[in-house]
Amino acid sequence: DEDNELDPRIQVELEQLNNCTDLINKLEIELDEANTTFRILLKDSMRRLKVMTCKLGSCIDRARPYYEAVEIARKAQLECQKAAVQFQRANGIHQAAKETVALAEARFLSKQNEWQFDNAWQEMLNHATTKVTEAERQKSESGREHQKRAMLFNLAEQKVLSLEKKLRVSVMKSRPYFEEKEVCQGQLNAQKRRIDQIQSEIVKAKKEYSQALRRLELISEEIHLRRRDKSGSVSPSPPTGPREPGVGAELDTSHLEEAGCYSHLGDSLINDSRKNAECDGAASPWDLEREMERADLRSLGSISMATSSAVSESDDLEADVVDEEEEDLESLRNRVKELSVGGEADPKWANELGEAIARLDHALFIRECDRELRALVNNSSAPTTGTSSPHPDKDLE
Repeated sequence: DEDNELDPRIQVELEQLNNCTDLINKLEIELDEANTTFRILLKDSMRRLKVMTCKLGSCIDRARPYYEAVEIARKAQLECQKAAVQFQRANGIHQAAKETVALAEARFLSKQNEWQFDNAWQEMLNHATTKVTEAERQKSESGREHQKRAMLFNLAEQKVLSLEKKLRVSVMKSRPYFEEKEVCQGQLNAQKRRIDQIQSEIVKAKKEYSQALRRLELISEEIHLRRRDKSGSVSPSPPTGPREPGVGAELDTSHLEEAGCYSHLGDSLINDSRKNAECDGAASPWDLEREMERADLRSLGSISMATSSAVSESDDLEADVVDEEEEDLESLRNRVKELSVGGEADPKWANELGEAIARLDHALFIRECDRELRALVNNSSAPTTGTSSPHPDKDLE
C-alpha cells in the first residue's frame, strides 16, 4: 500500500539527526577537555609568575614602563606597516589610472585621421580623468597617514631607547619574568583559540540538527495533508502555532541566545557548575590580558612593601616627566610671546621668532603623538563589554 510506505526522505533526515547528535556529543566532550586544559594552563602560569615575582622582587615594577613602551612601539610598527601597504596600493591605483588616460590619448592621436573626437570620446576621457583625480587624492591621504604613522613609530622607538638607558639594571634583572609572561600568554591564547573553534563547530552542528528537525516536521505535515486529501474525510487539523522542539532541539535556541556569553570562557573556566547557566547580560567577556595582569605582581609577604614602593617610584617618575614637558611648553610659549611683542628693528629678531615658533610646534606635535600612542594601546587592550571581570583567583586559591 502506497500510504503505508515510508517516505525515503524521512530516513535521510533521521540519519542526518543521528550524525548531528554524535558530532555534538563528541564536540562537547572536546570542549570540556579544552576548558580543563585552559584552567590547568592558567593555574600553572599564575603559579610560575608568582614564584618569579618572589624571586625578582621590585625590579619588575621598575622595569614595567620600559616593557610597556616596547609594546607601544610594536603596535606602532604594525600600524606603520599597514599604512605603508595602503599607500603602495593607492600609488599603484594612481599609476594605473594615469596610464589609462595616457594610453587612450595615444590611441586617439595615432588614429586621429580616422577617428572623430565625438561625445563618446569626451565622456570616456572625462571618466578616466576623474579616476586619476580620485586616485591622486587617495594617494595623498594615504601618504600623509603613512608619514604620521612613521613619525609615531620613530618617537616610540626613541622612548624605548631612552627608558632602556634609564632603567638598564631593572630591565636586565626582570627580563626572565617578562619573557616567561610572554610564553604563558602565547600558550593561553592558543588554547583559547582552540576553545573558540570548538564552540563555533558546536553552534554549526546544532544549527544543522535544528534544520534537519524542521525538515522532518515539514515532511510529516506534507504526508498528513496528502492522506487527508486522498481519504476525502475531515480529519483533525494539525495543531496551530510552532511545534514544541524535540529532544536536543532546544540546544540551538540556547546557543543563539548565549552567543554573546558562551563564546568567552568566563563561566566554564571558573565554575563547572555554571557553564550551562543562562546568559547574564551584566557578565563581562573573558579578558585574558586582564587576568594575566592580575597575576603580574601579586604581593606575597616580604615583598609587598618593596612592590608598593616600586609602583610609587614608577608613578613619581612618570609624573616628573609630565611636569617637565609642561614646563618646557610653558617656557616656549612665553618665549614666543616675548619675541612677538617687539624687536622688529633687530635683524636677528625674525630668525629667533621663527625658531621659537618651530620649537613650540614641534613640542606640541610630540605631545600629541605621545597621546595617540597611548590611545592606540588603550584601545587595543580595552575590554569590549561588561561591568565586571571573572575572578579565577577564587578557583586558584
